[in-house]
Amino acid sequence: MLIGIDLGTTNSLVACFRNGKAELIPNSLGQLLTPSVVSIDSEGRVYVGSSAKERALLHPEESASVFKRSMGTDREFSLGKHKLRAEELSSLILRSLKEDAQKYLGESVTDAIISVPAYFNDLQRKATKRAGELAGLNVVRMINEPTAAALAHGMGEEGNCTYLIFDLGGGTFDVSVLELDAPIMEVHAIAGDNFIGGEDFTDILLRLFLERTGLYKEVLDPRTMIELRKIAEHCKCTFSYSPETLMCCNVNGKLHAMNLSIEEYEKACEPLLERLRKPIERSLRDAKLRLRDIDKVVLVGGGTKSPVIRRFVERLFQRAPDQRTDPDKAIAIGAALQCGIKNREEQIREIVLTDVCPFTLGTEVIVGEGMYAVDGHYLPIIERNTVIPVSRTETVCTSHDNQSRITVKILQGESRMAQNNLLLGELSVPVPPGEQGKEKADITFTYDINSLLEVEVTVRSTGLKRKMLIRGNSCNLTEQEAEERMEALHHLKLNPGEEEPNRLLLLRGERMYEEATMEKRHKIDRAVTAFEQALNKGDRTEISRQRDLLKQTLDRIEQDPDY
Repeated sequence: MLIGIDLGTTNSLVACFRNGKAELIPNSLGQLLTPSVVSIDSEGRVYVGSSAKERALLHPEESASVFKRSMGTDREFSLGKHKLRAEELSSLILRSLKEDAQKYLGESVTDAIISVPAYFNDLQRKATKRAGELAGLNVVRMINEPTAAALAHGMGEEGNCTYLIFDLGGGTFDVSVLELDAPIMEVHAIAGDNFIGGEDFTDILLRLFLERTGLYKEVLDPRTMIELRKIAEHCKCTFSYSPETLMCCNVNGKLHAMNLSIEEYEKACEPLLERLRKPIERSLRDAKLRLRDIDKVVLVGGGTKSPVIRRFVERLFQRAPDQRTDPDKAIAIGAALQCGIKNREEQIREIVLTDVCPFTLGTEVIVGEGMYAVDGHYLPIIERNTVIPVSRTETVCTSHDNQSRITVKILQGESRMAQNNLLLGELSVPVPPGEQGKEKADITFTYDINSLLEVEVTVRSTGLKRKMLIRGNSCNLTEQEAEERMEALHHLKLNPGEEEPNRLLLLRGERMYEEATMEKRHKIDRAVTAFEQALNKGDRTEISRQRDLLKQTLDRIEQDPDY
């Protein structure tokens, strides 16, 4: 079975294509959104999703979130005694989604299409694919998030329409300009910023609260900071139905509070909003379009639910965005539709989807002649936003007398100087020694929809060829390191999905017990103890009854301060 996965910064979803339509798959809690949070206890038990998010409030030192931004880097996250990279943490999320899908579908799942931010570079895409492998999935394709969203939004529409997909997730921002001329959907341009998302807009509220209350982040413990962040996230959401918000928190026995209007919040967000504007301008420029050429602006990603973002988009485009597609679910639905397209499902087999290369690919060259020659310059071979699959050739020559080899550095990026771009690999070919410029070589870059890049260098005088295939499924680990990492992950005990509702409720009870005092603590303790005893006895009827009683108790305490 082939599944589509939206691996998000804040939340992740899984979907499939069956019975002629895209279908979202619920997790073991019956929820479609699985928080992208991982926690590991001292015994090596792994908590993923809602239970991990709840446990992070109690044990922040053993939990991790917002790790998607670190994909493709060597950064390690400390979860107690465990140190894991972003792709390893992501693999635990993917493993959980895979198990949810297998339980829901009643069959084995081996293959997946995973969405990635359009502006992820080669290392980040490789890390995503590695995460899938660590989760036991064969990643048959990665689809750009805004392209998936456009697929979900445009399905079933007829005629000609130019879209701009505004995709603001928890940690990344993408813009794609597409044209739908049914049944052909063509991506014209992609731009983005991998370090701005909804989490940054939450940080603004948190910073304002600390400034106005005189608190300092450096002296607050991790649990207090996580609680403050949770309250800030809630206050950000209240702007959806109220022009002002009240943020208050008890810190070390003292109540701190802040009133904030949406106008004040919007002004504080201006630097972030300006960062959102630049990728929009770049994508339109690359697509050779103006603002008025866009027929529809489609908002995607949880970050776009903020009224500050919606107001920004309305002012910029002088129109209301199209809100027919659920911003949380669009990418997963699009990934599922891509599964249907790949499997040549009858209902959507006629759809043609073209994508583009998000970054420029090229090599390093020397420019000028003689004493004016300057090395280290970047020679673009495949320009960004070129429709893929694509093949391009550039010719280079020897740069000095008696040169015996031509070395081709394979680079990705937009900088004028080679050293500022990402080095993907290196290919060297021998040439007959001779005068400067006499020997020439053709460099051919071929890039396909699966992020697979083939580089071929051909020496014209000898016909000698050298090839290198840069696959999207490798990463910056050696094979031995990757095997060791995989073995270590398998030793972690991922809890069975059917226990998730019970674990989540117990963690919620623990957290609320620590927050409560006096009589409320006694009520929580009695309800939690009764539930634990029922779990130990294994009587399913009693477990269900005590679970309902515990949930009712916790809900009542949260909703009624006088209970």
